[in-house]
Amino acid sequence: MGPTASGKSAVAEAVARRLGAAIVSVDSMQVYRGMDIGTAKPGVAARREFDYRMIDLCDPEEDFTVAAFQRAGREALEELAGRPVVVVGGSGLHFRSLVDPLRFEPRDPMLAASLEHVDAEALVAELLAADPAAPEHVDVANPRRVARAVEILRLTGRGPSSRAATREAIAVRRYQPEVPFVGFGIDPGDELRGRVTRRLEVMMAAGLLDEVASLAGRLSRTASQAVGYKELLPVVAGERSEDEGVAAAMAATLALAKRQRTFFGRDPRLRWLAWQDDPDAVAETIVATLEEDPVWTS
Repeated sequence: MGPTASGKSAVAEAVARRLGAAIVSVDSMQVYRGMDIGTAKPGVAARREFDYRMIDLCDPEEDFTVAAFQRAGREALEELAGRPVVVVGGSGLHFRSLVDPLRFEPRDPMLAASLEHVDAEALVAELLAADPAAPEHVDVANPRRVARAVEILRLTGRGPSSRAATREAIAVRRYQPEVPFVGFGIDPGDELRGRVTRRLEVMMAAGLLDEVASLAGRLSRTASQAVGYKELLPVVAGERSEDEGVAAAMAATLALAKRQRTFFGRDPRLRWLAWQDDPDAVAETIVATLEEDPVWTS
């Protein structure tokens, strides 16, 4: 795990090559067909060599939820049972959905749409009337979070407090995995900005703007939020210059990296490796560590 542009995929492939392992991607946007350059999706040859999973699962018009990702990812792990698996990516929630006992509450699009037109204070009042302790678990100053909590409340009769008290929710807060794993973190530190800049330059040279143009008007609400695509869509629409779009994509990528560092930095199960711009050297360290780890050797 680690921030975007840290070289995780190259390390994962180097480890997989040594272990004869398959690779499972935990990237929230590599699931979409056609979103190739901007998501740094592995090429066809690499996908075949490492039996990559969780790539090209749906069309970009679809909203592929974390719950759907969890179902597909768990199925992939079951199919790969009996052989080593390397999980790699920077989408923290998707990673946790794969290994931790995250449970996703039902949704009702029509109900959710109707709640968007309800006064925020009225929704807070409804939530507090059913669950006075809700503010301990939901940011009641965030209208979107409150609306979702009310949606769940109306669908299930359960407030945030009762949901937070389940065995699974407690295990998630304590970082107790449902699927045992050995975790490593990779972060290039101060070199990240330069790596992001170079990767974005390579993506643009490879035709990222043309890829975004080919997808314009087809991206679902989720897919249209992908870093890089979101900032370049106004370029292909003639609403901003290419330089402005690239600068916005750069800023968004660095902001994403900051969020990823915060998310993964909270996970006590990750062992952060000393940075080396050499995937094979990092892979050797990982494999040597695995040989001494009781989770791996069991």
